[in-house]
Amino acid sequence: MVRTYALLIWTWTRSAAAYPASFALAAVFTTVTAAVDLGVILVVFANTTALAGFSRDEVLFLYGAASLAFCVTDLLIGNIDRVSGHIRAGTLDVVLIRPASAWVQLAADRFVPARIGRILQAAAVLGYSVAAIGPDWRRAWMIPVMLATGIVIFAALWTLAGALQFLLTDAPEVVNSFTYGGQQLTQYPLSVYGRDLVRGVTYVLPLAFVNWQPGLYVLGRPDPFGTPEFTRFLGPAAALLLSLLAALAWRQGIRHYRSTGSQA
Repeated sequence: MVRTYALLIWTWTRSAAAYPASFALAAVFTTVTAAVDLGVILVVFANTTALAGFSRDEVLFLYGAASLAFCVTDLLIGNIDRVSGHIRAGTLDVVLIRPASAWVQLAADRFVPARIGRILQAAAVLGYSVAAIGPDWRRAWMIPVMLATGIVIFAALWTLAGALQFLLTDAPEVVNSFTYGGQQLTQYPLSVYGRDLVRGVTYVLPLAFVNWQPGLYVLGRPDPFGTPEFTRFLGPAAALLLSLLAALAWRQGIRHYRSTGSQA
């Protein structure tokens, strides 16, 4: 499966590299677009010294961690949200008859290597914020764990979004709220939101484990909502559970898919 995926993305990368000027412009454009969100944060802190009790560098840390996890996932499997387009066009039938995983084929479909510019921008912000904050290095081991957990959670959300498109073929923007909406929500300290929303993204849809809970541990800060200390370490377990749910939903979506030539 990994070999198939690597061959597919290499094919799309070679295709993009055949037009170097277009590739470079696309990379610059995606980087600039990603910088807009960063610019909003900087504008906010040009007018205040704290946001919900967090300093600028602490907010940049949370932003960088969430954005890096999201952008890596978007690069690797973001195109899986095109399931509804394949269903409407009838091309999903072609995907399913090939001797390779449908999930792998759809994840690698139209791979966009220019998105790597967004990854570099997010990594730069995260690196700067870590250097500026100077966290206790006895807690720094959580940073790579946090990034890996965030990637798995976003990958599971994308898979769930793809699975839902087997039912909501005419409303891909609805399922995209799970992925792109989740990224927007995690860019800021969750303390700016209401308690009920934070409970929902902690105990139902575990977006709080992308950067909030592990980030509090790295920063050595208590949770403003009073969640227990051990919650900081539940990210990998939450990611695993969400991944299992996403795999089940994807399997059910494929199983119940009706070909464009099928009779209901």
